[in-house]
Amino acid sequence: MHKADSIYEDEPDVVYDFPRAYLKAVQEAVGDWILYYEPVKAGPRGYFAVAKISQVIEKPKVAGRYLALIEPGSFLPFDTPVPRLENGTPFETTLAEADGTPKKGGAVQLAVRRLPEVDFARIVNRGLPQDLIAMEASRYGATADEFASGAETFERPVLERLVQRPYREVAFRRKVREAYGYRCAMSGLMLRNGGGRPEVQAAHIRPVQDQGSDSVRNGFALSGTLHWMFDRGLLSVADDCQTILVSHNKVSGDVIDRLLPADRKLILPLDPNDRPHPRNLQWHRENVFGRVLNDEAPTWDG
Repeated sequence: MHKADSIYEDEPDVVYDFPRAYLKAVQEAVGDWILYYEPVKAGPRGYFAVAKISQVIEKPKVAGRYLALIEPGSFLPFDTPVPRLENGTPFETTLAEADGTPKKGGAVQLAVRRLPEVDFARIVNRGLPQDLIAMEASRYGATADEFASGAETFERPVLERLVQRPYREVAFRRKVREAYGYRCAMSGLMLRNGGGRPEVQAAHIRPVQDQGSDSVRNGFALSGTLHWMFDRGLLSVADDCQTILVSHNKVSGDVIDRLLPADRKLILPLDPNDRPHPRNLQWHRENVFGRVLNDEAPTWDG
């Protein structure tokens, strides 16, 4: 169970903070997958993401608290949050009475609950449909080539599907572009091709190969050119999480004037939970911004 702004310092794609009462249950989940659930008083999402626990440690300097470390690259938000009830019956069988009505009190109030595999699979299949790649490819009128290159339906077990990069890339792209309203976070442009397909791309702030997650908070919606520039360290974002930084010794001023707004400010998602995490932006500034390009520099004029 995760509630934003609680006393527990959770970062769902990095760490889960919990008290001693749940230590045994969480330790049993090390090396296994978990679901994140938002309680009724915290918001409307219900089940909203999946992740894998790699390790449990004591929380430094806080007696009686522990941290479940999330395996890098395992966190994945659901394409569509799964409601708490379906036709009045909880998705978790342990939370339902014999007649299917929701139980009150008891296990319902536990912040950590053991979940039968059948319930896990049912919730994940609802939040991350098996045919998500085909859904995205056909959304704006897919071509035969697109389906031939990996847009086919995944007829695979849930756990195998969760680790496939093609599937995860589509899930990430859908969530990031939706969060930014299909608008480039840096230029503000919202371009669509003749078939209505958004031209904006989903960029990881911290790449997956560098232990970046598929959380929306590790992503930007960017136009193709700005995505290229961001990945190569020509652009970054300041520690105010809003001001666009430019490597002026590598990019001419007139190019920047054509690509970015005058105030050099990001356009951020309306939902604060989707905005870039300061930790990810810091990593990009320290490890990517301003680095020497190894590939051929683009021709900016013309």
